[in-house]
Parts: sequence; C-alpha cells; structure tokens
Amino acid sequence: MLTRKQQELLLFIHERMKESGVPPSFDEMKDALDLASKSGIHRLITALEERGFIRRLPNRARALEVIKLPEAYTPSLQPRRGFSPSVIEGSLGKPQPVSPPKPVAENTNSVNVPVMGRIAAGVPISAIQNNTHDITVPAEMLGSGEHYALEVKGDSMIDAGILDGDTVIIRNTSTASPGDIVVALVDDEEATLKRFRRRGASIALEAANPAYETRIFGPDRVKVQGKLVGLIRRYH
Repeated sequence: MLTRKQQELLLFIHERMKESGVPPSFDEMKDALDLASKSGIHRLITALEERGFIRRLPNRARALEVIKLPEAYTPSLQPRRGFSPSVIEGSLGKPQPVSPPKPVAENTNSVNVPVMGRIAAGVPISAIQNNTHDITVPAEMLGSGEHYALEVKGDSMIDAGILDGDTVIIRNTSTASPGDIVVALVDDEEATLKRFRRRGASIALEAANPAYETRIFGPDRVKVQGKLVGLIRRYH
C-alpha cells in the first residue's frame, strides 16, 4: 500500500516519462508535490524503490525507471502540475475522533477497541486507515482515555517483544515521555511504531532491533499519535 504522496509522486514520474522520455528533476518533483525541501522527495523515492515500484539506474543522472503502477491506477488519478496533494489518508494524517471503548454486553470485564489498520515496525508504510473492525480486550489493559488498535507489520521492535503480526493497543495522545513506545507520524506522511527519545532539541525514533538505525528528526517533523499500552498475539 502506498501513501497518497508516494502514489502521486509515482504517477507524476510516470506521466513525465510518457511525455518526454526523461524523468523529472528533484526540484520539479518537489514543486509538483508542494514539499518544502528535496529531502522529502528522497524519502518518497526510497520508499517507492523499496516497494518495487521504481528502480534507480546506476551511473546515470536523474535515471529512474517505473517498474509498475498501483493496481487501482486510473486516468482520473493522474497528477497535474501545480496540484496540492493531500497527505496520508485516515486517522493519522487527518486526525479523527476515536470513540471511547464500548462495553461488551456479555462480558463487563471486556471492551471493544477499533482496529484502525496497520502500523510499520520497520520501514514506514501507510499506517492508518479507517476503522476495519473491532477487537475485544480486557478492560484492565486500557485505563483511562481513548484507545485504538493497530496490526504490526515489520520486525524493528522485536527486542521489545513486538513481533510482525501482533496487534498493539494504543492510547490516543499527542504527548510522550522518553522511553515510551509511540505511534509517530513523520513529516505528515508516514507513520511508524518506535521508542521515543530526545536528543537535545531533536527527537529520536529508536528501533528495538540492532538491524535498524535510530532516526533523528527536528521537533517539528514528528507528531506523536498515541502511546503503546498493550499487545495481543495470536498463535496459529
């Protein structure tokens, strides 16, 4: 699954290649997506390459090859110059109120929590969608506040006991203390599950797997969307 900006960049490159046979420059991509700097374009291109949508050709400037397009691609989705794309769709990019947990009638010690899609514990992916279904959890797991659940994709938090395929229970909050495991939205584009740290005035998103590097961001680039309070694992 691609974020909206990833898809719009992919289609912009595809249409420019069809028109001129030459990929757009990073400046042209930045202007087309209305981004403040080219670093955002670098991240989007890396994400598209990791997902197998494009390939960078070595030893050639501006050399990109579009390998495939999204399955849902239609001409109506074609980008146009000067457009203002939206960012990640769903509850993280466009915060929506999370309903308080609803008691389950047949068991007063359990509550229903909405499952809001997937969260990346690895390379960030489009994380939050609309409420897909509810999950029943013990009431004592939640405490006060509003909560939602996310299905984990990736292995960057395995040393914290969070595995690919687990379901994490998140308390809806915009604040965190150093050491908390949080849902973090980076650059209003991509969300990930990481441990929250501070490095001076910057924010560090720390993996719990030595194969992944800690990522450092300016404080204006990271928004906390929730804090981990519980985990559910199914054994097959």
